Amino acid sequence: MRTLCASTLIGEFFVIGFAGLVAMKDPDLTQASVWTVCGVTMLLSVLLCGMLSRPGAVQLGWALQIGLILSGFVVPTMFFLGAVFAGLWWCSVHYGRKIDTIKARWAAAQEAPGAPGAPDAA
Repeated sequence: MRTLCASTLIGEFFVIGFAGLVAMKDPDLTQASVWTVCGVTMLLSVLLCGMLSRPGAVQLGWALQIGLILSGFVVPTMFFLGAVFAGLWWCSVHYGRKIDTIKARWAAAQEAPGAPGAPDAA
């Protein structure tokens, strides 16, 4: 799960950075508001990548996704991006857990006595 979640967070980092550059061209938005929203989100994405193995990281990821959606009140484009990233986060968590389960079963099967490739008991 950590690999998929980390990939999602790094993707968010880059997309939001580029979205900030585009949003700066909007005459209704100030650079300060754009970079406050984008900069904080980018920083939190990278910090959360380092915390994925800790308890509560998935919940913090959800808080980040909700924050992204709510940041649409400052930068309207973020409503759309936040919804897309929330969907990607759900997929990362859901399918990442399935992959972890499959990998654990595979590892258990490989360590079972008599399994091909299992270490020999001496």
